[in-house]
Amino acid sequence: MTRRRLLEYDHEDAAKLAAAGIFIDGDAKHVASFRRHVHRHFPDIVRRPGCFVIGCLLLLAFSTISLFVKFTLLNSFDEMRLMHNDKKTGGPSGNFIPRQKLIYQSNAALAQSSSAKTNPHNPVPAKVQLMETWEQPDSQNYYKCINVTKNDESWIEIETNGYLLARANGGLNQMKTGISDLVAIAKLMNATLVLPSLDQRSFWTDTSEFKDIFNWKNFIQVLRDEVHVIESLPLELSHIKPFETAPVSWSKVFLHIHSFIHLFPSHSKWKYMQPRYYRVHMASLLKQHKILHLTHTDSRLANNGVAESTQKLRCRAMYRALTFNTKIEQFGNKLVARLRSDGKPYLALHLRYEKDMLAFTGCSHSLTEAEDEELTTLRFNVRHWKVKDINSTQQRLLGECPMTPREVAIFLQAMGYPSDTNIYIVAGNIYSESGIKPLKAMYPNIFTHSSLATEEELEPFKQYQNQLAALDYLVAVESDVFVYTYDGNMAKAVQGHRRFEGFRKTISPDRTNLVDLIDRLDAGALSWEEYSYKVMELHKERMGSPYPRCPGKSSKLEENFYANPYPGCICRKSDGKKHSSKKECRG
Repeated sequence: MTRRRLLEYDHEDAAKLAAAGIFIDGDAKHVASFRRHVHRHFPDIVRRPGCFVIGCLLLLAFSTISLFVKFTLLNSFDEMRLMHNDKKTGGPSGNFIPRQKLIYQSNAALAQSSSAKTNPHNPVPAKVQLMETWEQPDSQNYYKCINVTKNDESWIEIETNGYLLARANGGLNQMKTGISDLVAIAKLMNATLVLPSLDQRSFWTDTSEFKDIFNWKNFIQVLRDEVHVIESLPLELSHIKPFETAPVSWSKVFLHIHSFIHLFPSHSKWKYMQPRYYRVHMASLLKQHKILHLTHTDSRLANNGVAESTQKLRCRAMYRALTFNTKIEQFGNKLVARLRSDGKPYLALHLRYEKDMLAFTGCSHSLTEAEDEELTTLRFNVRHWKVKDINSTQQRLLGECPMTPREVAIFLQAMGYPSDTNIYIVAGNIYSESGIKPLKAMYPNIFTHSSLATEEELEPFKQYQNQLAALDYLVAVESDVFVYTYDGNMAKAVQGHRRFEGFRKTISPDRTNLVDLIDRLDAGALSWEEYSYKVMELHKERMGSPYPRCPGKSSKLEENFYANPYPGCICRKSDGKKHSSKKECRG
């Protein structure tokens, strides 16, 4: 039957063909019927443009849906194939990491990510790139709790026992924590506090006074209802010679507390024994001499076992009263704005690879013989550094050395930070012939207060190391991520402030295990993928997430109060469940 004849096919034709012994199947009948129907009505469809347009739109929608389903199925197949390949090859994770939204990931980082699998020496594995390297810890169940309570005594209601002078010793951050302790001590002694003088005889020999760094009016104003603070001694007392004394440090007092607990374990007032040293012994000295001059302020209160009201006062002094003066605050904020001018986050790195710290710790890994001798000479010449003979190799393996610039670089790469990350160096001059070059070779976007500011802007600060340290402190506290390579006073103060401000992401490298991994990587015992996986696993719980500070067996084995003011100044919201702090302790 011809095509034309098929279009005109009807039941009469079927009867004639059947008589001749020719039969047409059902499909042919339907096709013929359909074509005949279209042939008959096609001119009407063309004459009705509305129907024609609707038909085209329906066809377009159907095509779009088909394409979407096709690509969805292809992507799902690709992910399943990757999961299967990881399990077959025994990859480090054994699981496919789904794509996640990154806070920031540049085109260069994406290019590194795509090529990491084909290049075993690529410093940033593809899967690590998928992690949210800038994601902040979950802290929504925690809040600041340092407000003055009704039970706190006001100095206005009590006559002062005398005047307290003090010289805050150490560098900027040691002085900050010392002055915060001093405020609490003045309250315990019921003393009128005179604005402290600052240490001008430390390693940096900075001649800055209190007003050159801090907002002294704010200091007095914030504390006005708790501690009477005055700018200077009244003239009528100028003829009285202050009685000089150095209060016992918290370490010695803490040992007394533990002895007391051992002798009288059921005594309900043991935790207030240490403040009684100031309430009774030191207060009686103050009444006797009218003016006391404390020669040291650092670590004069214990980390734990102190009344809650005293802990909160320490935090009000540290985070509310001891703000920097307007000149430093404004310039620090300007540096932060410049770091974020390209719309990217930045990482603040406390690279404590400085001459004084290397000499003090006796660490000379990767240094030249001449540099090692120079550090040894410095260590022996500083009288108050007690330990002189130090085994550098042993120090490093024990995790007691600041990380080198190269160690920091391959640590950050393993943690997933791309090579175009903006890094602000929170430190003075980096020591050694190579200096910061090993870090800059891998992370070229390195900044300091010197590179971010003009010569004219830096001129007022150049000769004052503590003022420059104050600028670094501000930039570090405001950073998106803070990484510290040694547990010094700056690291303690900054990480504690960041915890207080909402547990901002702070990474503390596990130096003991990290140097072992780096040595194995250098020796070829670990591949880059194995090394980076182990580094990530090692630091999953070292990103600044909330956990309570816990008492240790001795003062040197417990976490510093100002490094982690929880509990004391940070509280956890009640959610109807009982929480055991002992299970969460890491200090």
